[in-house]
Amino acid sequence: MSDTATVGDTETHQHIDGSLLSLHGISKSFGAVQALRDVNLDILNGQVTALVGDNGAGKSTLIKAIAGIWQPNEGEILWNGTPVHIRTPRDADELGIATMYQDLALCDNLDIVQNMFLGHELLKHRLLDENQMEITARQTLADLSVTTVQSIRQPVGSLSGGQRQAVAVARAVMREAKLVVMDEPTAALGVSQTAQVLDLIKRLASRGIAVLVISHNLTDVFAVADRLAVLNLGHLVSTGPISDYDTQSAVELITTGRLTRTESSPPAAGNDTADGGG
Repeated sequence: MSDTATVGDTETHQHIDGSLLSLHGISKSFGAVQALRDVNLDILNGQVTALVGDNGAGKSTLIKAIAGIWQPNEGEILWNGTPVHIRTPRDADELGIATMYQDLALCDNLDIVQNMFLGHELLKHRLLDENQMEITARQTLADLSVTTVQSIRQPVGSLSGGQRQAVAVARAVMREAKLVVMDEPTAALGVSQTAQVLDLIKRLASRGIAVLVISHNLTDVFAVADRLAVLNLGHLVSTGPISDYDTQSAVELITTGRLTRTESSPPAAGNDTADGGG
């Protein structure tokens, strides 16, 4: 079944097989400001979905709805095909959704092990089981091929940006996250650190974990994503396999919400989305 459609189509949204998270008709307003309008989006197991859009497109609002920070005014969220209500970040956490914002919510004064287990410490005879936490933290980092960290007992404040991302990702994996949402994970990183983070994202997907990446960097997007979703002024104007797009078409969708159609143009909507565009 084709998973593309043209902006303005009125067909109903159809669930894609293998979807872990499905958003159906999600709308969110803040007073007179309509931040999201009838958004339909499927996030698939073991795939990286890149969410792109200009400032004010609605990206932050969408991920906060997924994370349980804000509740949609309209629409339905399905988890493995079952309707769910994500009213709080704890609800999201219990489902297996880990959201990593740009600040990563890491404590600079604590070491790597302490950060990875913060709020989920292991106990033995009512005391912290430091040995088991060290073993688990070290093994999780090793499984993700994180080799640049000198010691798992070094303060997080001493780590590079790429290493901090690695700790945050390892924490999500250790807590058995099924969906990892990453907000601008390569922002302000150098070339080598960016490559490390993109490799981490690929490793997450290879473990069957669904990944939703919010990014302004289209080079990174095309390097790592399996699928693309484009927001414009609160509308999901296009979504589909990354192979349906190139940089030019992505930029045009981001900036105008439309494509100047030619025979070689990629489809201007997708994911069986009847996103009417307005």
